[in-house]
Amino acid sequence: MHLHKLTLHDFGLYRGKHSLDLRVKSKHPIVLIGGLNGCGKTTLLDAIQLVLYGPRARCSGREHRSYDAYLRESINRASDPARGARLELEFSITVEGHPRIYQVVRTWSVNGKQLRESLDVAIDGQHSYSISEGWAEHVEEILPLEVASLFFFDGEKVEQLADPSRAADVIEAAVHSLLGVRAVEQLRTDLLALQRRQRLSDEDQEVLDQLHALQIKRQAAGEEVSDQNQRLADANTRFERAQFELEKLERAFERAGGRLYEDRRGLEERRNAIATRLSETQKALRELATGPLPLMLLREQLATLREQAVREEGAIEARAIVGILHARDAWLIEQLPDSVPASARTALQRMLTVDRSKRESAAELMQDLKLPRALAQKLSTMDHVLQADSTRATELLESVNEAVHLLQEADRLLAAVPDDQQIKVLIENRQQAMDAVAVAKAAVEHNSGLLEEAKNRRDRFEADLERLQQQRIKARIREKELQRIVAYAEKARSTLERFREALLRKHINSLEVAVLRSFQKLMRKNGLISDLRIDTGRFRLILTDRDGEPIDPARLSAGERQLLAISLLWGLAKVAGNRLPTIIDTPLGRLDSRHREHLVDRYFPDAGQQVLLLSTDEEIDEPLLQRLKPSIAHSYVLVYDDDTFSTSIKRGYWWTEGALHAV
Repeated sequence: MHLHKLTLHDFGLYRGKHSLDLRVKSKHPIVLIGGLNGCGKTTLLDAIQLVLYGPRARCSGREHRSYDAYLRESINRASDPARGARLELEFSITVEGHPRIYQVVRTWSVNGKQLRESLDVAIDGQHSYSISEGWAEHVEEILPLEVASLFFFDGEKVEQLADPSRAADVIEAAVHSLLGVRAVEQLRTDLLALQRRQRLSDEDQEVLDQLHALQIKRQAAGEEVSDQNQRLADANTRFERAQFELEKLERAFERAGGRLYEDRRGLEERRNAIATRLSETQKALRELATGPLPLMLLREQLATLREQAVREEGAIEARAIVGILHARDAWLIEQLPDSVPASARTALQRMLTVDRSKRESAAELMQDLKLPRALAQKLSTMDHVLQADSTRATELLESVNEAVHLLQEADRLLAAVPDDQQIKVLIENRQQAMDAVAVAKAAVEHNSGLLEEAKNRRDRFEADLERLQQQRIKARIREKELQRIVAYAEKARSTLERFREALLRKHINSLEVAVLRSFQKLMRKNGLISDLRIDTGRFRLILTDRDGEPIDPARLSAGERQLLAISLLWGLAKVAGNRLPTIIDTPLGRLDSRHREHLVDRYFPDAGQQVLLLSTDEEIDEPLLQRLKPSIAHSYVLVYDDDTFSTSIKRGYWWTEGALHAV
């Protein structure tokens, strides 16, 4: 990757349009950018990261702010937010031996509370909609964000990479991304994708999937049936034990009069009801005795009197009828025609006479008491009344006897009721036992239901499996054919895994040598570190002195740790072929003069094919500038205007033509 040009429009301190030509040549790989503190050096580094990575960019000034807030605040303060800001980066990469030039343009503007951002990517001068839309994924193929952090860094903060855990992360990311290990892993992944594509048709696969799923479900259902059987057996055992305990307590409860104790309130209510009923019945008897009921004692006499009254009424009626019959019989005889024989006439007269004689005898009484004529009817009515009263009296007497008996029984039961102290413990124990039985019974019912459901599921799965067996045979034949392809692909993946491990060991060995040589080249203390190893399992740096003793990086000075971190990055760049640009902000912070000279003479010219240095006048000073000058392709100085509160970019550097501007 080679950076060509960076253009800023109203970004940060840069008001208006500013461009930097970043192209370098093989013997002049350095672009030197000078600026005092606060003039916008780090802003240039942020701009490159922002245009490439957008919301994922690790910009120095963002901190914990949201991406929208950062973009709003990145628009130059003197500019119109509606016009917004714009960043353009032009770079080239080599694809299959041919260079391709990318122009990436990121713009954003503010309209009220709304922020609008757009990204346009052109390749070889042609706008690419698909690349623009998928830029976040595409840029990872060119320069992964994790790798970019190894080549775009702050020199003052780079010493953090000397920390063993941080160095391990850096080494692992770099080895996988830069040195081809990830390509091998990707090939293994592609083979895995090939394996996964070697699958049955959707129909066959669906049959096998259904069959497999049903087998699993059937097995699970069978296990569930067994489990539910065991749970039900356990629940029944607990229920039987609870019932046994309850029955034992019930017997003790009954022996102690517990039932009567429970029914005491009911017994008392029944006893009071019986007493009330007895009183009401006795009252009814007394009221019945005030009526005609006592006449039941004279029932026979009253019957005789009623018979006499009936006879007297019959005699009176007979005498009245006999007088009428005399006249009637005489009239009937007279009405007979003369043609009626004398014998017939005589027979009729005799018959009529006999009838009158019977009636006359009925009218004769042995004793006539001269009773009132309506007395028989009244006595008959009284007889019915007495009969009803007698029946009612009998019922009341039976009710009285029954009530007396019930009252005595209630009194006996109440006398047998135990007191509260005697029965309290038994009641509590019995209630607990009843609760336990209820819980155990509910558990039995619940587990019975679950068992039945499990059996139904198992039966359904078995029926479904039976239906799928014929389809399964055909699908299995096709599956065997595909498994052979998958097996060969797996062998290839296994070979690639061994190749990956060998490649990793090779690169780690090369990286160990490159980092150690880089560190020894930059250090002014010869022999401080005699050996450097990288643990291939955890990617940890292991430093040893000339005696073979391990050295804790924390024992190194801040400058030495910075050089160790730079050596790590330099070694990675060497092993990777120096194909990525290196951008170093504040490159010489915390270093003494000797170490600075070593970096200027030995590192910067060879750090990569393209090196951007963002320096202050106290880092790359005039003597160091002279040492670095043969390797410089372009130099710029950042000039801050106190009147406009903005920075402009001028060519040159302090102590060169840029001195005219850097005042």
